[in-house]
Amino acid sequence: MHIHILGICGTFMGGIAALAREAGHRVTGCDANVYPPMSTQLESLGIELIEGYDPGQIGLVPDVFVVGNAVSRGNPLLEEILDRGLPYVSGPQWLAEHVLAGRWVLAVAGTHGKTTTTSMLAWMLEAAGLKPGFLIGGVPQNFGVSARLGDAPFFVIEADEYDTAFCDKRSKFVHYRPRTAILNNLEFDHADIFPDLAAIETQFHHLVRTMPRLGRVVANGGEDALKRVIARGLWSEIEWFNGAAGWQVESTGDELAVVGPAGERVTGRLAMPGRHNANNALAAMLAARHAGVRPEHALASLSGFGGIRRRLERVGEAAGVTVYDDFAHHPTAIDETLAALRSVVGRSRILAVIEPRSNTMKLGVMKARLPAALEKADVCYCLGGSALGWDAAEALSPLGERAKVGSSVDELVSWIAQDARPGDHVLVMSNGGFGGIHGRLLQALAQPR
Repeated sequence: MHIHILGICGTFMGGIAALAREAGHRVTGCDANVYPPMSTQLESLGIELIEGYDPGQIGLVPDVFVVGNAVSRGNPLLEEILDRGLPYVSGPQWLAEHVLAGRWVLAVAGTHGKTTTTSMLAWMLEAAGLKPGFLIGGVPQNFGVSARLGDAPFFVIEADEYDTAFCDKRSKFVHYRPRTAILNNLEFDHADIFPDLAAIETQFHHLVRTMPRLGRVVANGGEDALKRVIARGLWSEIEWFNGAAGWQVESTGDELAVVGPAGERVTGRLAMPGRHNANNALAAMLAARHAGVRPEHALASLSGFGGIRRRLERVGEAAGVTVYDDFAHHPTAIDETLAALRSVVGRSRILAVIEPRSNTMKLGVMKARLPAALEKADVCYCLGGSALGWDAAEALSPLGERAKVGSSVDELVSWIAQDARPGDHVLVMSNGGFGGIHGRLLQALAQPR
Protein backbone atom coordinates (compact mmCIF):
# COMPACT_ATOMS: atom_id res chain seq x y z
CA MET A 1 0.00 0.00 0.00
CA HIS A 2 1.17 3.53 -0.78
CA ILE A 3 -0.01 6.14 1.72
CA HIS A 4 0.59 9.88 1.39
CA ILE A 5 0.38 11.70 4.73
CA LEU A 6 -0.76 15.30 4.99
CA GLY A 7 0.84 16.93 8.05
CA ILE A 8 3.53 14.26 8.30
CA CYS A 9 5.95 16.23 10.50
CA GLY A 10 3.67 16.36 13.53
CA THR A 11 4.78 13.94 16.20
CA PHE A 12 1.66 11.78 15.85
CA MET A 13 1.54 11.67 12.06
CA GLY A 14 5.30 11.18 11.89
CA GLY A 15 4.85 8.20 14.17
CA ILE A 16 2.21 6.75 11.86
CA ALA A 17 4.63 7.23 8.97
CA ALA A 18 7.30 5.27 10.83
CA LEU A 19 4.88 2.44 11.66
CA ALA A 20 3.60 2.23 8.09
CA ARG A 21 7.14 2.14 6.73
CA GLU A 22 8.11 -0.61 9.17
CA ALA A 23 5.04 -2.58 8.09
CA GLY A 24 6.30 -2.52 4.52
CA HIS A 25 4.10 0.19 3.05
CA ARG A 26 5.40 2.89 0.74
CA VAL A 27 5.15 6.20 2.62
CA THR A 28 5.39 9.75 1.35
CA GLY A 29 4.18 12.93 3.01
CA CYS A 30 4.01 16.68 3.09
CA ASP A 31 3.93 19.46 5.65
CA ALA A 32 4.28 23.21 5.87
CA ASN A 33 6.68 23.27 8.84
CA VAL A 34 9.64 20.93 9.08
CA TYR A 35 11.91 20.81 12.15
CA PRO A 36 13.69 18.20 14.30
CA PRO A 37 13.36 15.75 15.85
CA MET A 38 10.57 14.46 13.60
CA SER A 39 12.06 15.63 10.30
CA THR A 40 15.35 13.94 11.19
CA GLN A 41 13.58 10.71 12.09
CA LEU A 42 11.58 10.65 8.87
CA GLU A 43 14.63 11.31 6.71
CA SER A 44 16.53 8.52 8.45
CA LEU A 45 13.70 6.15 7.52
CA GLY A 46 13.96 7.09 3.87
CA ILE A 47 10.52 8.72 3.78
CA GLU A 48 10.15 11.30 1.04
CA LEU A 49 9.07 14.70 2.39
CA ILE A 50 7.47 17.43 0.30
CA GLU A 51 7.39 21.02 1.53
CA GLY A 52 3.93 22.56 1.33
CA TYR A 53 0.53 21.37 0.11
CA ASP A 54 0.70 21.73 -3.66
CA PRO A 55 -2.40 20.13 -5.24
CA GLY A 56 -0.06 18.53 -7.77
CA GLN A 57 0.78 15.94 -5.13
CA ILE A 58 -2.29 13.97 -6.20
CA GLY A 59 -0.04 12.93 -9.08
CA LEU A 60 1.71 10.56 -6.67
CA VAL A 61 -1.47 8.44 -6.95
CA PRO A 62 -1.33 6.84 -3.47
CA ASP A 63 -3.81 4.17 -2.44
CA VAL A 64 -5.05 6.50 0.28
CA PHE A 65 -4.33 9.97 1.65
CA VAL A 66 -3.95 10.02 5.43
CA VAL A 67 -4.99 13.43 6.74
CA GLY A 68 -3.58 14.90 9.95
CA ASN A 69 -5.67 17.05 12.26
CA ALA A 70 -3.55 20.12 11.53
CA VAL A 71 -4.97 20.11 7.99
CA SER A 72 -8.17 22.15 7.66
CA ARG A 73 -10.67 23.00 4.94
CA GLY A 74 -9.11 25.49 2.58
CA ASN A 75 -5.86 23.55 2.41
CA PRO A 76 -5.19 23.37 -1.37
CA LEU A 77 -4.21 19.70 -1.42
CA LEU A 78 -7.14 18.64 0.75
CA GLU A 79 -9.55 20.61 -1.44
CA GLU A 80 -8.19 18.85 -4.53
CA ILE A 81 -8.62 15.46 -2.85
CA LEU A 82 -12.23 16.28 -1.97
CA ASP A 83 -13.03 17.74 -5.41
CA ARG A 84 -11.75 14.62 -7.17
CA GLY A 85 -13.38 12.18 -4.73
CA LEU A 86 -10.06 10.53 -3.90
CA PRO A 87 -9.80 8.10 -0.94
CA TYR A 88 -8.76 9.63 2.38
CA VAL A 89 -8.81 8.66 6.04
CA SER A 90 -7.80 10.25 9.35
CA GLY A 91 -4.55 9.25 11.03
CA PRO A 92 -6.22 7.67 14.09
CA GLN A 93 -8.62 5.65 11.93
CA TRP A 94 -5.79 4.34 9.72
CA LEU A 95 -3.83 3.43 12.84
CA ALA A 96 -6.79 1.64 14.42
CA GLU A 97 -7.50 -0.41 11.29
CA HIS A 98 -3.95 -1.28 10.24
CA VAL A 99 -1.90 -1.38 13.46
CA LEU A 100 -4.03 -1.62 16.62
CA ALA A 101 -6.63 -4.16 15.47
CA GLY A 102 -6.36 -7.34 17.54
CA ARG A 103 -3.68 -6.01 19.90
CA TRP A 104 -3.66 -5.31 23.64
CA VAL A 105 -3.63 -1.50 23.57
CA LEU A 106 -2.33 0.38 26.60
CA ALA A 107 -3.38 4.04 26.20
CA VAL A 108 -2.07 6.96 28.24
CA ALA A 109 -4.44 9.95 28.43
CA GLY A 110 -4.31 13.21 30.36
CA THR A 111 -3.66 16.91 29.97
CA HIS A 112 -0.05 16.62 31.14
CA GLY A 113 2.63 13.96 31.24
CA LYS A 114 1.33 11.77 28.41
CA THR A 115 4.65 11.55 26.58
CA THR A 116 6.68 10.83 29.70
CA THR A 117 4.24 8.27 31.09
CA THR A 118 3.85 6.51 27.74
CA SER A 119 7.64 6.32 27.40
CA MET A 120 8.02 4.93 30.92
CA LEU A 121 5.32 2.32 30.31
CA ALA A 122 6.85 1.21 27.01
CA TRP A 123 10.24 0.88 28.71
CA MET A 124 8.79 -1.15 31.60
CA LEU A 125 7.31 -3.62 29.13
CA GLU A 126 10.51 -3.65 27.10
CA ALA A 127 12.63 -4.35 30.19
CA ALA A 128 10.29 -7.23 31.01
CA GLY A 129 10.99 -8.77 27.61
CA LEU A 130 7.52 -8.10 26.19
CA LYS A 131 8.81 -6.16 23.15
CA PRO A 132 5.83 -3.78 22.86
CA GLY A 133 4.95 -1.66 19.91
CA PHE A 134 4.46 2.02 20.68
CA LEU A 135 3.50 5.41 19.33
CA ILE A 136 4.70 8.31 21.46
CA GLY A 137 4.45 12.07 21.00
CA GLY A 138 8.18 12.45 21.56
CA VAL A 139 11.40 10.52 21.24
CA PRO A 140 12.41 8.40 24.28
CA GLN A 141 16.18 8.24 24.63
CA ASN A 142 16.03 4.49 25.30
CA PHE A 143 14.43 3.75 21.94
CA GLY A 144 15.68 6.59 19.73
CA VAL A 145 12.42 6.63 17.76
CA SER A 146 8.88 7.75 18.53
CA ALA A 147 7.18 4.66 17.11
CA ARG A 148 7.69 0.99 16.30
CA LEU A 149 5.44 -1.96 15.52
CA GLY A 150 6.90 -4.32 18.13
CA ASP A 151 5.78 -7.89 18.64
CA ALA A 152 2.17 -8.78 19.43
CA PRO A 153 0.20 -8.43 21.52
CA PHE A 154 1.14 -5.23 23.41
CA PHE A 155 0.99 -1.73 21.93
CA VAL A 156 1.51 1.41 24.06
CA ILE A 157 0.08 4.65 22.72
CA GLU A 158 -0.04 8.26 23.79
CA ALA A 159 -3.77 8.98 23.75
CA ASP A 160 -4.44 12.58 22.81
CA GLU A 161 -7.80 14.24 23.49
CA TYR A 162 -7.38 16.65 20.56
CA ASP A 163 -9.81 16.17 17.69
CA THR A 164 -9.19 13.52 15.04
CA ALA A 165 -9.39 15.38 11.71
CA PHE A 166 -11.36 17.97 9.75
CA CYS A 167 -13.95 15.25 9.07
CA ASP A 168 -14.08 13.72 12.56
CA LYS A 169 -14.34 15.98 15.61
CA ARG A 170 -14.15 13.19 18.17
CA SER A 171 -10.99 12.97 20.25
CA LYS A 172 -8.24 10.86 18.69
CA PHE A 173 -8.25 8.37 21.55
CA VAL A 174 -11.77 7.08 20.91
CA HIS A 175 -10.34 5.16 17.93
CA TYR A 176 -7.85 3.20 20.03
CA ARG A 177 -10.17 0.95 22.10
CA PRO A 178 -7.66 0.22 24.85
CA ARG A 179 -7.66 -2.73 27.20
CA THR A 180 -5.59 -0.70 29.68
CA ALA A 181 -6.03 3.06 30.03
CA ILE A 182 -4.20 5.56 32.21
CA LEU A 183 -6.17 8.72 33.02
CA ASN A 184 -3.31 10.77 34.41
CA ASN A 185 -4.92 14.18 35.03
CA LEU A 186 -7.47 16.46 33.42
CA GLU A 187 -7.53 20.24 33.08
CA PHE A 188 -8.98 22.66 30.59
CA ASP A 189 -6.87 22.92 27.44
CA HIS A 190 -7.31 23.12 23.67
CA ALA A 191 -9.48 26.21 23.90
CA ASP A 192 -9.58 26.31 20.11
CA ILE A 193 -11.82 23.22 19.97
CA PHE A 194 -13.33 22.75 23.45
CA PRO A 195 -15.60 25.39 25.02
CA ASP A 196 -14.97 24.25 28.59
CA LEU A 197 -13.65 21.47 30.81
CA ALA A 198 -17.00 19.66 30.77
CA ALA A 199 -16.67 19.13 27.02
CA ILE A 200 -13.28 17.44 27.51
CA GLU A 201 -14.70 15.30 30.31
CA THR A 202 -17.32 14.06 27.85
CA GLN A 203 -14.58 12.89 25.48
CA PHE A 204 -12.84 11.05 28.34
CA HIS A 205 -16.18 9.43 29.15
CA HIS A 206 -16.39 8.27 25.53
CA LEU A 207 -12.92 6.72 25.89
CA VAL A 208 -13.99 4.80 29.01
CA ARG A 209 -17.13 3.60 27.21
CA THR A 210 -15.03 1.82 24.58
CA MET A 211 -13.18 -0.37 27.08
CA PRO A 212 -14.02 -4.05 27.64
CA ARG A 213 -15.23 -5.51 30.95
CA LEU A 214 -11.82 -7.15 31.44
CA GLY A 215 -10.09 -3.87 30.78
CA ARG A 216 -8.60 -1.69 33.49
CA VAL A 217 -8.62 2.07 34.07
CA VAL A 218 -5.73 3.49 36.08
CA ALA A 219 -6.96 6.88 37.28
CA ASN A 220 -5.57 9.78 39.31
CA GLY A 221 -7.76 10.04 42.40
CA GLY A 222 -6.46 13.53 43.12
CA GLU A 223 -8.30 14.93 40.09
CA ASP A 224 -11.93 15.93 40.59
CA ALA A 225 -12.49 16.04 36.83
CA LEU A 226 -11.49 12.38 36.51
CA LYS A 227 -13.77 11.43 39.38
CA ARG A 228 -16.61 13.05 37.45
CA VAL A 229 -15.65 11.12 34.31
CA ILE A 230 -15.76 7.79 36.18
CA ALA A 231 -19.02 8.71 37.89
CA ARG A 232 -20.69 9.00 34.46
CA GLY A 233 -20.21 5.29 33.87
CA LEU A 234 -17.60 2.57 34.21
CA TRP A 235 -17.79 -0.94 32.79
CA SER A 236 -14.18 -2.03 33.43
CA GLU A 237 -11.94 -2.55 36.44
CA ILE A 238 -10.46 0.55 38.05
CA GLU A 239 -7.34 1.20 40.07
CA TRP A 240 -6.86 4.59 41.69
CA PHE A 241 -3.63 6.35 42.58
CA ASN A 242 -2.73 9.68 44.18
CA GLY A 243 -6.03 9.99 46.05
CA ALA A 244 -7.49 9.23 49.46
CA ALA A 245 -7.60 5.56 48.47
CA GLY A 246 -5.33 3.57 46.21
CA TRP A 247 -1.61 3.83 45.50
CA GLN A 248 0.44 6.80 46.67
CA VAL A 249 3.88 8.25 46.06
CA GLU A 250 5.65 8.06 49.42
CA SER A 251 8.92 9.71 48.43
CA THR A 252 10.60 11.17 45.39
CA GLY A 253 14.16 12.06 44.53
CA ASP A 254 16.86 9.55 43.71
CA GLU A 255 14.83 6.83 45.42
CA LEU A 256 11.21 6.60 44.40
CA ALA A 257 8.94 4.81 46.86
CA VAL A 258 5.25 4.03 46.31
CA VAL A 259 2.79 2.35 48.67
CA GLY A 260 -0.39 0.44 47.92
CA PRO A 261 -3.77 0.33 49.68
CA ALA A 262 -2.88 -2.99 51.35
CA GLY A 263 0.42 -1.68 52.68
CA GLU A 264 2.56 -2.85 49.74
CA ARG A 265 5.76 -0.82 49.33
CA VAL A 266 7.78 -0.73 46.11
CA THR A 267 10.96 1.24 45.50
CA GLY A 268 13.07 2.17 42.52
CA ARG A 269 15.43 4.81 41.19
CA LEU A 270 14.13 7.55 38.90
CA ALA A 271 16.56 10.00 37.33
CA MET A 272 13.79 12.40 36.29
CA PRO A 273 13.12 14.97 39.03
CA GLY A 274 9.77 16.30 40.19
CA ARG A 275 6.65 15.06 41.96
CA HIS A 276 4.79 14.95 38.64
CA ASN A 277 7.30 12.47 37.25
CA ALA A 278 6.94 10.31 40.35
CA ASN A 279 3.19 10.18 39.72
CA ASN A 280 3.83 9.41 36.05
CA ALA A 281 6.03 6.49 37.11
CA LEU A 282 3.41 5.19 39.53
CA ALA A 283 0.68 5.28 36.86
CA ALA A 284 2.95 3.49 34.39
CA MET A 285 3.79 0.84 37.00
CA LEU A 286 0.10 0.11 37.62
CA ALA A 287 -0.63 -0.15 33.90
CA ALA A 288 2.37 -2.45 33.40
CA ARG A 289 1.07 -4.66 36.19
CA HIS A 290 -2.16 -5.14 34.27
CA ALA A 291 -0.04 -6.44 31.38
CA GLY A 292 1.69 -8.90 33.71
CA VAL A 293 4.80 -7.01 34.88
CA ARG A 294 5.44 -7.22 38.63
CA PRO A 295 5.52 -3.76 40.29
CA GLU A 296 9.02 -4.24 41.69
CA HIS A 297 10.31 -5.15 38.23
CA ALA A 298 8.53 -2.19 36.65
CA LEU A 299 10.03 0.36 39.04
CA ALA A 300 13.43 -1.30 38.94
CA SER A 301 13.52 -0.79 35.17
CA LEU A 302 13.38 2.99 35.64
CA SER A 303 16.99 3.03 36.82
CA GLY A 304 17.82 2.50 33.15
CA PHE A 305 15.26 4.95 31.79
CA GLY A 306 17.02 7.71 29.86
CA GLY A 307 14.22 10.25 29.66
CA ILE A 308 12.68 11.89 26.60
CA ARG A 309 13.96 14.45 24.21
CA ARG A 310 12.51 17.89 24.90
CA ARG A 311 11.46 16.97 28.45
CA LEU A 312 13.85 18.94 30.67
CA GLU A 313 16.55 17.90 28.25
CA ARG A 314 19.99 19.36 28.80
CA VAL A 315 21.03 20.59 25.36
CA GLY A 316 24.37 22.15 26.22
CA GLU A 317 26.53 24.46 28.29
CA ALA A 318 28.49 27.58 27.39
CA ALA A 319 30.39 30.01 29.60
CA GLY A 320 29.20 28.12 32.67
CA VAL A 321 25.51 28.52 31.72
CA THR A 322 23.43 25.36 31.20
CA VAL A 323 20.61 25.39 28.64
CA TYR A 324 17.61 23.04 28.80
CA ASP A 325 14.78 22.34 26.38
CA ASP A 326 11.26 21.45 27.50
CA PHE A 327 7.91 21.03 25.76
CA ALA A 328 5.92 22.75 28.55
CA HIS A 329 3.27 25.05 27.07
CA HIS A 330 0.47 25.02 29.68
CA PRO A 331 0.76 26.93 32.99
CA THR A 332 0.55 23.73 35.04
CA ALA A 333 3.30 22.09 32.99
CA ILE A 334 5.44 25.23 33.19
CA ASP A 335 5.07 25.32 36.98
CA GLU A 336 5.85 21.60 37.37
CA THR A 337 8.89 21.77 35.10
CA LEU A 338 10.29 24.76 36.96
CA ALA A 339 9.67 22.98 40.29
CA ALA A 340 11.53 19.92 39.01
CA LEU A 341 14.51 21.98 37.85
CA ARG A 342 14.51 23.95 41.11
CA SER A 343 14.71 20.69 43.08
CA VAL A 344 17.90 19.89 41.17
CA VAL A 345 19.70 23.25 41.02
CA GLY A 346 18.80 24.52 44.46
CA ARG A 347 19.40 28.26 44.82
CA SER A 348 21.14 28.71 41.47
CA ARG A 349 19.42 31.17 39.20
CA ILE A 350 16.84 29.88 36.71
CA LEU A 351 16.16 31.94 33.61
CA ALA A 352 12.84 30.81 32.12
CA VAL A 353 12.21 31.42 28.41
CA ILE A 354 8.71 30.79 27.06
CA GLU A 355 7.01 30.85 23.68
CA PRO A 356 3.19 30.95 24.04
CA ARG A 357 2.74 28.94 20.87
CA SER A 358 -0.12 26.47 21.43
CA ASN A 359 -3.57 27.47 20.18
CA THR A 360 -4.80 27.75 23.76
CA MET A 361 -1.93 30.05 24.73
CA LYS A 362 -2.31 32.19 21.62
CA LEU A 363 -5.95 32.77 22.50
CA GLY A 364 -4.89 34.11 25.91
CA VAL A 365 -7.14 31.75 27.85
CA MET A 366 -4.32 30.90 30.27
CA LYS A 367 -2.57 34.27 30.43
CA ALA A 368 -3.76 35.13 33.95
CA ARG A 369 -2.13 31.94 35.27
CA LEU A 370 1.31 32.59 33.78
CA PRO A 371 2.77 34.82 36.52
CA ALA A 372 2.11 32.19 39.21
CA ALA A 373 3.38 29.43 36.92
CA LEU A 374 6.66 31.32 36.43
CA GLU A 375 7.11 32.25 40.08
CA LYS A 376 9.92 29.74 40.69
CA ALA A 377 12.10 31.37 38.01
CA ASP A 378 14.46 34.22 38.85
CA VAL A 379 14.05 35.93 35.48
CA CYS A 380 11.48 35.28 32.75
CA TYR A 381 11.71 36.00 29.04
CA CYS A 382 8.63 35.73 26.83
CA LEU A 383 8.25 35.93 23.07
CA GLY A 384 5.41 38.34 22.42
CA GLY A 385 4.47 40.18 19.26
CA SER A 386 1.60 40.23 16.82
CA ALA A 387 1.17 36.43 16.79
CA LEU A 388 -0.46 36.66 20.21
CA GLY A 389 -3.99 37.88 20.67
CA TRP A 390 -3.06 39.48 24.00
CA ASP A 391 -0.46 41.74 25.59
CA ALA A 392 2.23 39.51 27.11
CA ALA A 393 3.91 42.42 28.90
CA GLU A 394 0.65 43.30 30.64
CA ALA A 395 -0.08 39.68 31.53
CA LEU A 396 3.36 39.22 33.11
CA SER A 397 3.38 42.59 34.86
CA PRO A 398 2.78 40.99 38.31
CA LEU A 399 6.34 39.66 38.03
CA GLY A 400 7.68 43.20 37.80
CA GLU A 401 11.25 43.61 36.57
CA ARG A 402 11.72 39.83 36.60
CA ALA A 403 9.77 39.57 33.33
CA LYS A 404 10.97 40.71 29.92
CA VAL A 405 8.89 40.47 26.76
CA GLY A 406 10.58 40.58 23.37
CA SER A 407 9.16 40.77 19.87
CA SER A 408 11.73 38.45 18.25
CA VAL A 409 13.94 35.48 19.05
CA ASP A 410 16.99 37.62 18.25
CA GLU A 411 15.95 40.09 20.94
CA LEU A 412 15.49 37.36 23.54
CA VAL A 413 18.85 35.79 22.70
CA SER A 414 20.58 39.15 23.04
CA TRP A 415 19.00 39.82 26.45
CA ILE A 416 19.71 36.37 27.84
CA ALA A 417 23.32 36.37 26.64
CA GLN A 418 23.78 39.73 28.33
CA ASP A 419 22.03 38.79 31.59
CA ALA A 420 23.24 35.21 32.13
CA ARG A 421 26.23 34.50 34.33
CA PRO A 422 28.19 31.35 35.21
CA GLY A 423 26.13 28.90 37.25
CA ASP A 424 22.81 29.98 35.74
CA HIS A 425 20.30 27.54 34.24
CA VAL A 426 18.30 28.63 31.18
CA LEU A 427 15.06 26.69 30.73
CA VAL A 428 13.48 27.09 27.28
CA MET A 429 9.80 26.07 27.08
CA SER A 430 7.82 25.75 23.85
CA ASN A 431 5.84 23.13 21.93
CA GLY A 432 7.55 24.18 18.69
CA GLY A 433 10.98 24.86 17.29
CA PHE A 434 11.16 28.37 18.86
CA GLY A 435 13.29 29.62 15.97
CA GLY A 436 16.23 27.41 16.91
CA ILE A 437 16.75 29.49 20.04
CA HIS A 438 18.65 26.76 21.91
CA GLY A 439 21.58 26.63 19.52
CA ARG A 440 21.57 30.38 19.05
CA LEU A 441 21.70 30.88 22.79
CA LEU A 442 24.65 28.54 23.22
CA GLN A 443 26.46 30.28 20.40
CA ALA A 444 25.80 33.74 21.84
CA LEU A 445 26.82 32.66 25.35
CA ALA A 446 30.10 31.30 24.01
CA GLN A 447 31.09 34.69 22.58
CA PRO A 448 33.48 36.85 24.65
CA ARG A 449 31.56 39.38 26.68
